[in-house]
Amino acid sequence: PLETELTPPSQLQNTPRSAPSSSSNNQLTALSLPKKKSSILGASSNLVNSIVGAGIIGIPYALKMSGLWAGVALLILVAALTDKSLRLLIEQASFHPSLHHLPIHTFEDLASYPFGKFGSGFVLFNMFIMAYGAMVAYLLIIKDTVPTVLGYEHGTHLLERNLILIATSLLVMVPLSMQRDMASLSFTSAISVFADVILVVFIAAFSPIKESIENAGGFGQVLKNDGINSTLFIGLGILSTAMACQHSAFIVANSLENKTRQRWRWVTNQSIGLSAILCAILGICGYLGFLGETQGDVLNNFSLESLEANAARVLLAFTMLFTYPMESFVARHVLIMLIHNGDMDARGGFTLENERGLLCMNRRQTWTVTVYLMTLIPALIFSDIGPVLSLTGAVGGSCISYIGPGLVYLGVNGEAFLVR
Repeated sequence: PLETELTPPSQLQNTPRSAPSSSSNNQLTALSLPKKKSSILGASSNLVNSIVGAGIIGIPYALKMSGLWAGVALLILVAALTDKSLRLLIEQASFHPSLHHLPIHTFEDLASYPFGKFGSGFVLFNMFIMAYGAMVAYLLIIKDTVPTVLGYEHGTHLLERNLILIATSLLVMVPLSMQRDMASLSFTSAISVFADVILVVFIAAFSPIKESIENAGGFGQVLKNDGINSTLFIGLGILSTAMACQHSAFIVANSLENKTRQRWRWVTNQSIGLSAILCAILGICGYLGFLGETQGDVLNNFSLESLEANAARVLLAFTMLFTYPMESFVARHVLIMLIHNGDMDARGGFTLENERGLLCMNRRQTWTVTVYLMTLIPALIFSDIGPVLSLTGAVGGSCISYIGPGLVYLGVNGEAFLVR
């Protein structure tokens, strides 16, 4: 996406500051920027929605894999690193003295500044892995929850479950994913966050914690036996998926009205703080309620006859319906960057009215449907969410959340960092 040779960071101190050339500007500004902006509350809602997503329901399983003590410690560490990396990315791209004059609007643009095409390719690949895995997980949760609420037992009536998945996703997920700007999702994101809060309350209130702990020999015995497990890194992968939102950082930040360093800090602090609290409460209560029998989707541990559990399933379905479009925006962005150099509106000699693709859809709609079909097919075939979360988190989540931001910071600051 960023083909122009930029001055290496190490030479910036000795090179006069000049505006980007016209050819560079043309290449960099092909990206279709948001036309609609959101407030701090709207941006925070979108970011929380992107963070919590499907990952929150897998937190109890992550604690089972990593061990209770290790899992809680990793959750706190992951939250702190996520908050730091989110601020680091946007501050480097928008407010760094050497970069703020350049039209750097995406994670891959920022990575390409010190590392060229390798940097942008690394970011785009992992962004897509992260978003794609999350979307498949959301569809799997819809496939698990909605049919169960309608009376179909888990693991049975596969055809009916798949038909329900297709119907609900086409009616809600695809139309929301067709939106051009993330600011358009602020209202549905706020609804999703509210549903997440109620879901956490349900799990905390109705998880059979007392009975489970008594059967395990008491709380002291549970703490003694649940330190660090050999499957620690599987748990880390799930936690990375749950808290990872760096792939959405620039899309959310670009949608923020009057973006400043302080306003972005408010967005990240509020979003990460609320997300970490929700994940910790649901994770600990969900795990203590079922201990070694905790499943990848903790709601599958509850009785199908339970009114409370079915209410929680409805809430979870709502959050998945409204969170899927967040990841669809990211996956669509990656494909449009790779194939159309970021020009979602088809401005390179065409307009949205005269460039029509499959079934008379414009470029944005065509890629939205393509991404949907790419995620729907595996969701129709598979059923277990656990491996999906752990695999995408271990690969895409770790690279895009921790390795990528750190390398970008070192690459941009170069010798100045080593001198400190």
